[in-house]
Amino acid sequence: MPDSDYRDIRTLDLFAEMADEHFTALMRGAYVQNFPAQIELITEGEPSDFLHIVLAGSVDLFSAWNDRETSMATVRPISTFILAATIKDAPYLMSARTLEKSRIVLIPSQDVRGIFDVDNNFARAIVTELAQCYRSVIKAQKDLKLRTSLERLANYLIRQQHHAGGGAEFKLDFEKRRLASVLGMTPENLSRAFKGLQPYGVKVNGTLITIEDQADLRRFAKPNPLIDDFST
Repeated sequence: MPDSDYRDIRTLDLFAEMADEHFTALMRGAYVQNFPAQIELITEGEPSDFLHIVLAGSVDLFSAWNDRETSMATVRPISTFILAATIKDAPYLMSARTLEKSRIVLIPSQDVRGIFDVDNNFARAIVTELAQCYRSVIKAQKDLKLRTSLERLANYLIRQQHHAGGGAEFKLDFEKRRLASVLGMTPENLSRAFKGLQPYGVKVNGTLITIEDQADLRRFAKPNPLIDDFST
């Protein structure tokens, strides 16, 4: 693994405070691999053999049941997935596939559990990250259960506009079919929801979104940091 990859991994909160010798031991069994787009990296139900770290590209976490499929989350650099299965030595609850050409680090799960047992700083960092993941799941559930499809889309657009720099125009991160899945809608419902936001100044041209009056959209959406701020 190139030294630059070691440095990038070391900057993650998960690894930043662990002892040097433990980090070296953890990386000794790790390897980095480049994957093309649309490659399935893990399959739900299979043993969690590796902790994955996305160094470049992006990964879709998804699940399928009874001929239906839904996107659960998108993983972007630099971040890990799926930590809980690694620590519990349990089957993956989600599958993962690359959305684009991606560079992924794979760390054997048994090595992660071994260092967890001997490095207190690493153990605390894992607990902190799992707690943050738990809180993110709660917020996602609140978004899904407390809001209408129109409100979910409005708040998603407000968050995306903020991440894009706050300008009136910005592009969606991914295609509308996948956005519908992330928001718990069918593509048809998403199309109707976009039309429903037109009175609030939302215009759509492919993946280009224009919000002409953010204040009006925010009055409708009523964003709440206890739902929409995933950093808390």
